[in-house]
Amino acid sequence: MQEVSTPTARVPKPKWLRVKLPTGKKYTELRGLVDKYDLHTICTSGSCPNMGECWSEGTATFMILGNICTRSCGFCGVKTGRPETVDWEEPEKVARSIKIMNIKHAVITSVDRDDLKDMGTIIWGETVKAIRRMNTDTTLETLIPDFQGREDLLDRIVTVNPEVVSHNMETVKRLTREVRIQAKYERSLAVLKYLKEQGIERTKTGIMLGLGETEEEVIQTLKDLKEAKVDIVTIGQYLQPSKKHLPVKQFITPDQFKKYETIGLEMGFRHVESGALVRSSYKAQKHLL
Repeated sequence: MQEVSTPTARVPKPKWLRVKLPTGKKYTELRGLVDKYDLHTICTSGSCPNMGECWSEGTATFMILGNICTRSCGFCGVKTGRPETVDWEEPEKVARSIKIMNIKHAVITSVDRDDLKDMGTIIWGETVKAIRRMNTDTTLETLIPDFQGREDLLDRIVTVNPEVVSHNMETVKRLTREVRIQAKYERSLAVLKYLKEQGIERTKTGIMLGLGETEEEVIQTLKDLKEAKVDIVTIGQYLQPSKKHLPVKQFITPDQFKKYETIGLEMGFRHVESGALVRSSYKAQKHLL
């Protein structure tokens, strides 16, 4: 059984958790384009530790529907409150950014928009279509909210048929109410299962570790995901965005991450990315294989 530490003091970061500074010609070129044209990516705004690696391989992540979320998850650094007015020109703006940056594989994500009747799904569909019109060789992954589990809204994603559709579980069942608050473990599983049943070729999800879960709970989550016919799983270390967010209970060792990767692959997942700095879109272009 994996030990879970529950100290009152802040857990210090271990020596193995080190972020590499982005380098390389491709990264430098893309960084220059982002600054020159004032382009917006999650890679830069979220200070992703894998930005240099992903950009060097022609992958970038874009967030649509504003930067204010209607939900207040205990792990997430995105602002919560009254969202901005929908920008109906956003699909073309995102598509143009991808063209300028010459992105080969784009990951699109968004805040939750429970304030909208369509929960943002119309903009989602239009964004995928605009990217395809303007970037005929670019492949797509959509990292979507749960849309409250509504199948009629999920169908708008199914209709545009991205190469990969992802929805993150974030944590194990026992911790879901604490970590995600307005979300539900079973609902997220149902979303992933429905997407696969409707013909999405590659479904994907991600979970964070270090929030107090046990090894048995992580393995059970993998079993649940396999039952839902999920193809791709990412497993990474939770890092506390601020003192207001949930504390890190434990830093998972590299050996433990490797163990989860081995277990997942033995279960039959198409891809398992497991490591301290793994994030949802890490090595996303590889998941097309």
